[in-house]
Amino acid sequence: MFYKKKKAMSKMHNYLAGLGGAIALNILHESLKKKGSDMPRVDLLGEEALQKTLQHFDAEIEDKDNLYAATLAGDLISNTMYYSMIGNGGRDYLFTRAIAYGLAAGVGAVTLPGPLGLDDEPVAHSNKTRALTVGYYLAGALVTAGLLKLLGKSSKV
Repeated sequence: MFYKKKKAMSKMHNYLAGLGGAIALNILHESLKKKGSDMPRVDLLGEEALQKTLQHFDAEIEDKDNLYAATLAGDLISNTMYYSMIGNGGRDYLFTRAIAYGLAAGVGAVTLPGPLGLDDEPVAHSNKTRALTVGYYLAGALVTAGLLKLLGKSSKV
């Protein structure tokens, strides 16, 4: 019984930390996206991806505010789930895993839009944009690892 409770708490910690990382990523992006022409616009990429997905169901979101909100919600959910995987495995390599997951997400965000039929311009139109995109995802992953470390300490009290 104790093992199941500990495992459930561990999963909950992973999800909470993943949510923290996803929120950090979105705050970083939202606060910087209009600071210059080379800033990543992950929101535009997400909106395009959502609209193209909905087209397969003969649907679309016409209202820009609703599209933005739906995309932001999807970003938070998907990034929470992705970042929560950083907590799987031992605590010895937590930050190493965070760096690997963050770099993988960032590089994927920069390199996958084109092959997926999406416009890569919002995240890859300059070297600065590419580097910042990767950096944003890395920052979210490191926030996740930091929260996991803190949550791990609090559960030992």
